[in-house]
Amino acid sequence: MVTMSHKPRIIGLDIGDARIGVAISDPLGTTAAGIEAIQRVNLAQDLEAVKQIAERHGAVEIVLGFPQNMDASDVEHVEMVRTFGRKLAQTTGLPIVYEDERLSTVSAIRTLTVQGLKTGKNKGLVDMQSAAIVLQKFLDRKEPPPSA
Repeated sequence: MVTMSHKPRIIGLDIGDARIGVAISDPLGTTAAGIEAIQRVNLAQDLEAVKQIAERHGAVEIVLGFPQNMDASDVEHVEMVRTFGRKLAQTTGLPIVYEDERLSTVSAIRTLTVQGLKTGKNKGLVDMQSAAIVLQKFLDRKEPPPSA
């Protein structure tokens, strides 16, 4: 009988001005799924909401989507994400990792549209899917390929 080891959970975040999309890794650390969208209130409450999610799921690491232009230059939003990451590390005591989020929202909208879901009025769903895409990129880079 083969037993599969469970890896600690990793949280992925897509930080926007209005909402924070949240995703979590599966128990094996191979796939990511969106779990919720936090409506932003203020920095202190936003950090506390993420901290509670991380604690509830036993997360050991948090991956933040890092906004860049297609030419890899920083966008205006980048300093807000860096500040949020620094404060989140202080609040949670967890390591913060940044992952390129270019095209994650476009990919999220395409994925949801293919699934037959309307994205126009459900921005939270897009944010969760974007967070899942960012976290999945991180997990794919971290996980060694399966042996044949």
